[in-house]
Amino acid sequence: MLRNASAQIFRQVVRYRSTETSLILERSINRVQLLGRVGQDPVMRQVDGRNPVTIFSIATNEMWRSGEGETSTTGDISQKTTWHRVSIFKPGLRDVAYQHVKKGSRILVEGKLDYGEYVDKNQVRRQATTIIADNIVFLSDNVREKS
Repeated sequence: MLRNASAQIFRQVVRYRSTETSLILERSINRVQLLGRVGQDPVMRQVDGRNPVTIFSIATNEMWRSGEGETSTTGDISQKTTWHRVSIFKPGLRDVAYQHVKKGSRILVEGKLDYGEYVDKNQVRRQATTIIADNIVFLSDNVREKS
């Protein structure tokens, strides 16, 4: 009985019931955190009169040791670098990032994943994964020179 009541309370917290009883909208989470180094100075773009967007890339690294067993101190160290595209639409954050993010800076980016498609200059349809940032924590002292 107590377990059933707890489950019912949990469902009520997690779900939002609309006015239409047959429609139940469940909450979900799309969050990502990246800690890495900026690969290029940001650029600001505006397409078709829409809101501007600040774009830059960030690199994250994964390291591991190959050898006899996981706790071995011998063997080669391997590293894999993954590049992520970051887009910022939020007006205040977009401007701060454009002014202060610099190639090589160490930053923490928080946001959500977005998947999309575009057609490149050769008219080939491509897939794109982007981090839509809603928060940036600056971890480096070096900031871009103001123009």
